[in-house]
Amino acid sequence: MKQRKSFLLACLAMMGILLYACAPSDAKLQKEVNDKLSTAAPGVIAEVKGGVATLSGEVVDDAAKTTAEDAAKGIKGIKSVTNNIMVTPPPPPPPPVVINPDDIVRTSVDSALNAHGITGVTATVANGEVTLTGTIAKADLKKVMQAANEAKPKKVLNKLTLK
Repeated sequence: MKQRKSFLLACLAMMGILLYACAPSDAKLQKEVNDKLSTAAPGVIAEVKGGVATLSGEVVDDAAKTTAEDAAKGIKGIKSVTNNIMVTPPPPPPPPVVINPDDIVRTSVDSALNAHGITGVTATVANGEVTLTGTIAKADLKKVMQAANEAKPKKVLNKLTLK
């Protein structure tokens, strides 16, 4: 009877060792989780210790955070998931486009042309659109267009003749 108990205990000990040896290693689990996260939630990484996956990184919304956690929980051998993923706020919207009133645009364009010493160009402004007419040297075209655009019009129409 005593031998039977010893044999039974030895068998149970062997089964325990075999079951422990068959469990996936933390390194293998970590690789599996990170492989899955690379497609499910790019930018998120996992570290696995004792079968517990700790997720970190940044995502754009709560849905992506939940998707990453669910992906990690779906890996066989993961006991639990600690979700340390940060949700980053979306970037602020771009500032609104400023279109100056016609009289300001006209004054600004005329002043800029005079400052650059450009003559022979007429700038007319209507409904926020600058129409450039006249004849200028090709070398001055960039300066004229820059001067017109810096006035913040809705549109610049180039009807200049180059000499």
